[in-house]
Amino acid sequence: MLAENKFSKYFLYAIGEIVLVVLGILIALSINNWNDDRKITNQETLYLKRLLSDNKQDLIIFSDFISDLKKGNETIELFSQALNTTTSDSILIVRANEFIEYGSTFPIFLSSKSTFTDLSSTGNLSLIKNVSLRDDIVNHYAQHGYMEQRIQISTEWTLPLDGSLYTENNAMNFETSTAFLYPESSTKMLATELRDNKLAYINNIAAHHWINSDAISKFEALKELTSKLIEKIEMQLD
Repeated sequence: MLAENKFSKYFLYAIGEIVLVVLGILIALSINNWNDDRKITNQETLYLKRLLSDNKQDLIIFSDFISDLKKGNETIELFSQALNTTTSDSILIVRANEFIEYGSTFPIFLSSKSTFTDLSSTGNLSLIKNVSLRDDIVNHYAQHGYMEQRIQISTEWTLPLDGSLYTENNAMNFETSTAFLYPESSTKMLATELRDNKLAYINNIAAHHWINSDAISKFEALKELTSKLIEKIEMQLD
């Protein structure tokens, strides 16, 4: 009987030890999983804050682009008005100078994509647990790619018109930084040159006005999408 009692005690003691070991392992695993989950959550939060900062910066960038493009279109419209109506020679030349400086440039597209590039290239997009938000982010930056391609196509379409204008006419004579390279001409001679080549200039400024207007509308739409994404990210962070 004594032997049996001792065996029972030892058996229960061994079982207790095993239970304690198992509990210790389970607790250690739980703590480890909790630490892993906390690290993932912290990474997700960091990425979302970076995306938030990027898109707020993009709102400023897009607004600046829109402002510059609108200014370009204003110079185009004033130049067109001066070419198509009776105006003084000096005003006509000023309008040509303004167009060359502000209206003959091309839209550009830049955005803060470093965080999204990091997420997509490292496979860390999966860290964003909200699937709907994750899809919105991917689609949002797809719109960035579309915008960039559209501007490139518009630029490639307009460049030959620019080339024709600048090679067949003395358009650079109305660029303030290069005008001094040309033989000195009177105001009347310069104005006459503009009027004699009116349609060539109008064809060119019409193309620039179109691509500027198209870019403005696309940037306005992209600003709206960006504002909506910012709201969704802020809600997720809250």
